[in-house]
Amino acid sequence: MELDLTPKSAQPLFEGDGGGYYIWLSSEVQVLAKTNVGAGQLVLEPRGFALPHYGDSSKVGIVVEGSDGVVGIVLPKTGKEVVLKLKQGDVIPVPIGSISWWFNDGHSNLNILFLGETSTAHIPGQFTYFFLTGLQGLLGSFSSELISKVYSFNKDEVTKLTQSQKGVVIIKLEKNQPIPKPQLDLTKDFVYDIDTKVPEIKTHNGGLVTTLNEKDFPFIKDVGLSVIRVKLEPNATKAPSNLITPGIQLLYIARGSGKFEIVGLNGKCVLDAQVKVGDLIVVPHFFVVAQIAGDEGMESYSIVTTTKPLFEELAGKTSVWGALSPLVQQASFNVDSKFQKLFISKATKDTNLIPPTI
Repeated sequence: MELDLTPKSAQPLFEGDGGGYYIWLSSEVQVLAKTNVGAGQLVLEPRGFALPHYGDSSKVGIVVEGSDGVVGIVLPKTGKEVVLKLKQGDVIPVPIGSISWWFNDGHSNLNILFLGETSTAHIPGQFTYFFLTGLQGLLGSFSSELISKVYSFNKDEVTKLTQSQKGVVIIKLEKNQPIPKPQLDLTKDFVYDIDTKVPEIKTHNGGLVTTLNEKDFPFIKDVGLSVIRVKLEPNATKAPSNLITPGIQLLYIARGSGKFEIVGLNGKCVLDAQVKVGDLIVVPHFFVVAQIAGDEGMESYSIVTTTKPLFEELAGKTSVWGALSPLVQQASFNVDSKFQKLFISKATKDTNLIPPTI
């Protein structure tokens, strides 16, 4: 069965005064279920507060927009809440079993993208959340008798505990409602600003590629993922490449627009499509993907479902063509030595980020 890799935008799952949560439904984007990856997007308005919850999948949060985010997280087996500051470019792993809440303490929207692996999910290809409080809260669904026995509460106290919060998923806090301040000394251990990391590849007028894995950020190992940021300058091209370690790549277009081409089984082009901000693209195992930025450039964030991703490049100094012998290239392409030399001189030039032709 062929995979439909058409870029898709998120659908609203919840929208309210404090913000919204948006999701790519695996029933509509079936490739997510088939490849066991998922994505969601939390957009908090100023004073927006996502109620404490846990999810059924490990993932990373990537701050796409905003400068005054706050997250509180209780990691499994720690019994301790850490409160962290978030800003655009920050990456925060959220291991399965973590309880977290999210707050926008700024004056503009806070936009956090979540990408993860869903092999443990109730619905393959989709995150499911369990809220501790609110109208969908776990405590409010137990019987009053049970809550009374567990907490030694009388009837009025049980009612106050389970029914005071009328909100669902995301609420908007009043200005006089205090929230814990970020522990700046701990933030560096749990949050990494990928925008400030020295890129592995950088080309003038071409762009840059930055990879964040366990070597640079040990905490990300807890979710078994790596994060990649690709920023292409206007009309620049990222030459074809493929992941050679087993894994899936899940990409989100954060800024700009452009075109993606993907070639898969039997050398068949399975995607040749324009992409824009908000689009999600899945690249299956070993499929080869190339990107061309539009007039405004294009920036994407992605995860790879491995902690040690390795890519094979089809252009640039590190491309496979530089390793294959000239005679093999001549025989494989059915060309003479003159053309092979011309090809290799161009194929192994500079990096796999190609500036626009003047």
